[in-house]
Amino acid sequence: MGLLVEVYTGLMDRLSPQLGEHGLSTVDFNVLVRLARSSEQRLRMSDLAAQTSLSTSGVTRVVDRLEKEGLVARENCPTDRRALFAVLTRDGADRIGGVLPGHVELIQTWLLDPLADGQLDGLLDGLRVVRDTANPGARAGITS
Repeated sequence: MGLLVEVYTGLMDRLSPQLGEHGLSTVDFNVLVRLARSSEQRLRMSDLAAQTSLSTSGVTRVVDRLEKEGLVARENCPTDRRALFAVLTRDGADRIGGVLPGHVELIQTWLLDPLADGQLDGLLDGLRVVRDTANPGARAGITS
């Protein structure tokens, strides 16, 4: 467990400053990326909370902040009056689009380049198994 924490901490120390240059925290980035990669760039608030491991009140606070910045909007669910969607706005998509090239470059440098041929597939396979066991909500709302 210590090794996993050390890897995570080291990577976040390398990635967070670049996110900050674009006015995003790691939590903001996580929310925006999950919306960007979702069908129609929207998720039910409950699914977004499950995917990000935030409480419902925590995801509400993040979406409130992102909504004030014009990066996310809320929309009512047409089939369930109790549900709300968080929806990535054009400005949100533009912000993520501006962040991703540098983010991907840092991931390449600090995560992918150090691995020898064949190590990445094994790492990803193992991480998916652990994720699906320890955090099944990480795929909430994903239909494919």
